[in-house]
Order: sequence, then structure tokens, then C-alpha cells
Amino acid sequence: MVTPHGESRYEQSLQRDIALLKRKTKEMAMLDEGGLRNAILALMSRDRQLAYTVILRDRCVDDLEIELDRLCLEFLVRQQPVAIHLRFVFATIKIIRELERIGDYAESIARQVLDLLPMQPIPPLDDFLELADVAISMFHDCVEAFLENDVEKARRLMVKEDIADEMRNAINAKLIKWQEEGQLALEAMAPLMTVARRLERTTDQAKNICEEVIYMSTGQFIKHRHSDLFRILFVDADNSSLSQMAEAIGRAQSIGHFAFSSAGLEPAGEIKPAVRRYLLERGFDLEGYEPKDFSVFLDTLPVDIIVALNTKVRKRIPAHFSNCVVFEWPISDPAEEGGSAETIVERFDQAYTEISQHLRDLVQAIIGHDQYRSGLNQ
Repeated sequence: MVTPHGESRYEQSLQRDIALLKRKTKEMAMLDEGGLRNAILALMSRDRQLAYTVILRDRCVDDLEIELDRLCLEFLVRQQPVAIHLRFVFATIKIIRELERIGDYAESIARQVLDLLPMQPIPPLDDFLELADVAISMFHDCVEAFLENDVEKARRLMVKEDIADEMRNAINAKLIKWQEEGQLALEAMAPLMTVARRLERTTDQAKNICEEVIYMSTGQFIKHRHSDLFRILFVDADNSSLSQMAEAIGRAQSIGHFAFSSAGLEPAGEIKPAVRRYLLERGFDLEGYEPKDFSVFLDTLPVDIIVALNTKVRKRIPAHFSNCVVFEWPISDPAEEGGSAETIVERFDQAYTEISQHLRDLVQAIIGHDQYRSGLNQ
């Protein structure tokens, strides 16, 4: 049915739902921006009460994230969008995740302020204010680009991320110098570096929002335009066995344009001796292979695919990785049980074969059979 204004009821309903999603997204972004501003103000003025306020108001951001998730799902079901409207809701889902992270950064900065309050000496922190101005203004403008569907603004804003990187590096160098000269308490180094990292990471998330604006408007994927690497992370409980085997197998195949890493939810102190012995006997070079903490990948290292090596690990993969594809490979750990030397070797051989087959199938699914064969040892 067409309304007196020439619009169908479907079009009216569609535009109403789009307006609601944009309004709620703007509300969430404004909470984030206010949290960042207040967190930096608390840092500069050493205001404990304001820091508490930032931490407590992060719950409002979390509530809006839940509401927006529901609205996006309802939009998909009710409107069954296609083309640009489908890209809009997909981009909105991604942007919600970026906004949730930025809210967490504001809370983290506020918590660092609480840690810093009793510490002396702490020199003037004007450089942090300058970095905050860059980060917050970029964040504010990228949200505007999303709300206004402004592709050119999004493209212009993306260069600011490099500026923030340089500013953070300069701050870290200055903090080290101050500490060496006795102008900064040693225990204040980690909290202040965390503040600088959170501000710089805000520009990373803002850049991601810009990329989603470009995708939403043009259908162009640019997230990996400057990188031809496809990053796969293998995860198990402690990164002492199967995940190390999977990383070693992946790296040894030298598949062009793929990077393999591994980590553990609660990393062990060392790789299990039986695992290390088996891989060395098969000719793997294990220099630099040590258990790594999965939490490192939460905030700093890019990942495209996560492979959980058992069901328990899969259930513990946090929501931070909602933008990644997560697979589960249910492979038994050959180092967990005893038995004769021959039996143990058979279990390792079986695990090795299963990992190799899974990996081959996954890579072929990504790039195709012919490209997989030609990509080996590139």
C-alpha cells in the first residue's frame, strides 16, 4: 500500500527502524565519548569521585549494547533487508562491538586513575591530554560519518590513527626517560602506559568504524586492503600441547598469505616435554615456541579465525571476538594419557594427521583447492 506521500508502508517501516538504530547507536557513542572525556579529566585533576562515576556508568553502555543487539535482530527478521540496507545492519552490528570496546577503554582509564592517585612523583601529563584530544575527536567524527553516511569523511579520518600511534610511542619514551631520571614513580609506569594504550586503541576502533561506513555505503571491503595475511589462532587450555602442534604444522607448510599463532586460556610454564620431543623428532624448528596468553589477543593482535581445540575451550572464547570466525576441532590431546612408548607415538601421529587434515580443508575452503596447492611454500 502507498501512503499519501508516495511511500509504501514497508518503506516507512524500514526508515523508522533505521532511524531507531541510528538514534540508539548515537546514544551509545555519546556515553562512550562522555566516559573518555571524564576519565581523562579525572586523570588530569586526580579526581577519585569522577573516576568512580566513569566506572559505574559503563553499565549503561553494556545495557545499550544488549538493546542494540536485540534491535538489530528484530530489524533482520522484520525487514528482511537486502543490498545497502543489509550492509547497514551488518555494519551496525560491527560498530556496536567497537563502541562496547571503547566503553571498556574509558572504564579502564578510570581504574588506572584510581591506581595512580596515591603515587608520587608524577610529572605534568599534558601529552596525555593531546593524545586524548586526537582520539576523542576522531571517535566523535567517525560516528558522525556513520550517522550521516559520509564516505569521504570516513576516508579522511582514517589517517588520524597513524598520528595517535606516533603520539603513544612518544609518550612511552618520555615515561621511560622520566622514570630513569627519578621524575616518575616506578609503579606509575604501567598504569600510565595503559592509559596511553587505551587512548591509542580508541583510534584503532574509530578507524574500524570508518571502514564499516565505507563498506555500508559502497560494499567495498578495505579492512585488510593493506595486508595480504590471513591470521589463524589456535587455542587450547594452556598452549602446551595441541595448539602448539597446530601452529607448528601450519607454519611448516609455508602457505602463502597465511599467518599462524597459538595461545592458551591459562598458559602453562612450558610446552609439554612429550610434545616438544615429538615435534623435534619430526624435524620442526621450535625456536621461539613458548606458551602464550590468550588475553594478549583480546586487545592488541589481529585475528581472522580462531580454532578452539576442544568444546570446553570453545565455550570460553569471549565475546570480544564476535567479529572473528570461530571453529572447533575436537581433537584428543595425545599427551594427556600414559601408555607404552609405541602407543604414545601412535596417539601423536593420529593428532598430527587430524590437525593436518583440518588445516588443509580450512585453507582450501578459504582460497580454493588450486590456490592452496600453488600457495604451498610461496
